[in-house]
Amino acid sequence: MNDEIPENGTMKVIDGVERIFYDGYWIKRYHAPVDNLSDKKLLIQSLTRRLFNHMEHGINIPGRLLDKVRTDYEIESDPRKKRVRGAMLAGALFNRAADIFKQLVELEACGVHIKPDNELMRTCGECLQEALELGKLARHRNGDAGIDELWGEPFKAFVMSIEDFYQSRYVKIALTMQNIDEVAEHMVGCLRNNHGLQEMESMIRHYACMARRKCEILRTDPDIFDAWVEFVVAGEAITRHTAEQAESKTGNDILDEFDARYMLEQGVELIADITRARTSMPSSTQQYLSLCEQFKSRKSRNVFN
Repeated sequence: MNDEIPENGTMKVIDGVERIFYDGYWIKRYHAPVDNLSDKKLLIQSLTRRLFNHMEHGINIPGRLLDKVRTDYEIESDPRKKRVRGAMLAGALFNRAADIFKQLVELEACGVHIKPDNELMRTCGECLQEALELGKLARHRNGDAGIDELWGEPFKAFVMSIEDFYQSRYVKIALTMQNIDEVAEHMVGCLRNNHGLQEMESMIRHYACMARRKCEILRTDPDIFDAWVEFVVAGEAITRHTAEQAESKTGNDILDEFDARYMLEQGVELIADITRARTSMPSSTQQYLSLCEQFKSRKSRNVFN
């Protein structure tokens, strides 16, 4: 029996599905589309939409307003307002880059050959690069610190070949899967010595499994429909179970149960955020780890009281 760990990039057909190995995970593999400006435009547009879907509201500013948004950002003196204006400027820069790229694709469709050193291509790259830096000011829609990886993806898609971008995606998905499993382990670790641990642990691990499956599947893949349903149902099973447990408790036990319920629900939400974004969320994970440690500390004190 060969127990050697495969090298990253190893490909294998498992249960009829072509997969590629990265950092401990066999990830569903997709073939990259043809590398041309038209397909690259579609890829960047898709990544930009995904970015805005996960970021705080109000930063999806049209590119035509870039100059005004930049001026407002530069003259703002209040640090808290400047952060928001900086996030808005990042959004405007992304949309300006998308506007330029759209025009370049239309020119190419008319038979105009666009060279990589074209001035508009350079401007597009500069917009994306500046947006990447300012994107650090933006927050995730849940209010936590933003996700740098999401801001970097459109820029990577711009400077990389589509094939190379797809390869880099597998590394990111593996990191996302690691993050999902890390959060799940925190959830399970908080339930040690609890009654019904085995049942809840099984539910948490199943949820993590469904989350990993969901995050590896592209939205254009028909499998996404079943994957999404299974993922949502697995998460709801945990929250429903914790609610039922809380209702069955009385006296002091009910406070402990509500404490556990809150901790588990926060874990379910965090895994959902990570899965939908398809990127790791180290800042949010660290906050959740602190929440788990506080929970275990309270639980330990209650045991000795």
